[in-house]
Amino acid sequence: MVGYAFMGKAHSQAWHTVGRVFDVPVAPELTAICGRDEAATAEAAGRYGWASHETDWRRLLERDDIGLVDICTPGDSHAEIAIAALEAGKHVLCEKPLANTVPEAVAMAEAAEKAAGRGVRSMVAFNYRCVPAIALARQLARDGRLGAIRHVRARYLQDWIVDPDFPLVWRLRKEKAGSGALGDIGAHIVDLAQHVAGDVLTGVSALTETFVKQRPLPGGAAGGLSAGEKAGGTGEVTVDDCALFLGRFAGGAVASFEATRFATGRRNGLSIELNGSAGSVAFDFESMNELHFYDHTEDPATAGFRRILVTEPTHPYLEAWWPPGHVLGYEHTFTHELRDLLVAIGEDRDPAPSFAEGLRVQRVLEAVESSAADAGRWQPID
Repeated sequence: MVGYAFMGKAHSQAWHTVGRVFDVPVAPELTAICGRDEAATAEAAGRYGWASHETDWRRLLERDDIGLVDICTPGDSHAEIAIAALEAGKHVLCEKPLANTVPEAVAMAEAAEKAAGRGVRSMVAFNYRCVPAIALARQLARDGRLGAIRHVRARYLQDWIVDPDFPLVWRLRKEKAGSGALGDIGAHIVDLAQHVAGDVLTGVSALTETFVKQRPLPGGAAGGLSAGEKAGGTGEVTVDDCALFLGRFAGGAVASFEATRFATGRRNGLSIELNGSAGSVAFDFESMNELHFYDHTEDPATAGFRRILVTEPTHPYLEAWWPPGHVLGYEHTFTHELRDLLVAIGEDRDPAPSFAEGLRVQRVLEAVESSAADAGRWQPID
């Protein structure tokens, strides 16, 4: 695994758990963790249970005892590491968004396609797909319970940088993160909307805004200082704080999206609703074990949204966990994600979501930025 911060911690726990909960065809061994800081990486290796550590990711590709590389770094390094790993014959799991630009994502998808011909697999880590309630919503849509999808609305609301004194971390720098709320959390709802609806966006009209344009610099190079910057000063925020956009699907459905880090009081408010000719589904991550379903074919006199507690062993992923009514949490989404990856590797097939699907999301993000830069002009998507 390359990286050991927030996602590194979440992925490490999932790697430890997946083989103990699910009957996976290949067993993961936590062989090496990689980071640039020797002391911090060694400490993370011990804390997260990795057998060894490296300070140069290229060493991972040279080691015969490593068969898969898990990329948990900022987006500016995804393409270089992933392409090199695939060419070295290593399976790859890459955190979202797939890359910082469409050309990088294209190169990654092409490398993944070539590697697949040699039996080398790759997957992009959209973990919210693996919430059992989301997986159930996808199943209901696929089975026709919603009919023709007509409207999708998706929101991802956070408030972690409302304070103007919050420092200028790497996520607020375009050269590292690619974009702000759009790529970091907007990528999730774009992927979920396309995944649950079983359709692709063909165009968008967007606006973005950066509310706090200057922020205090972090306290040292490790915190993200660039050349010529001094701790104690301020630096320019070069990404969006929020993104709002409308979209249209290939099948004719319309959609609205909202991604922001300035929704005061919203910690991790991801929600999505799909309305179809035969029914609707609605999901809110703050009640992640529940899905609300409306069956439009029922008698109007008694019809209404029903709350489904998604904890039955017949629900997606739940056969491996607890008795009905015993709920799951955020960390389980990563375990489910790794289960899907390992099963696909064991069955010698491509896992989902693929790098090609990650590229599709990247094209939407690029179209949103292009539209916002042109006063919201309608932007078609390839």
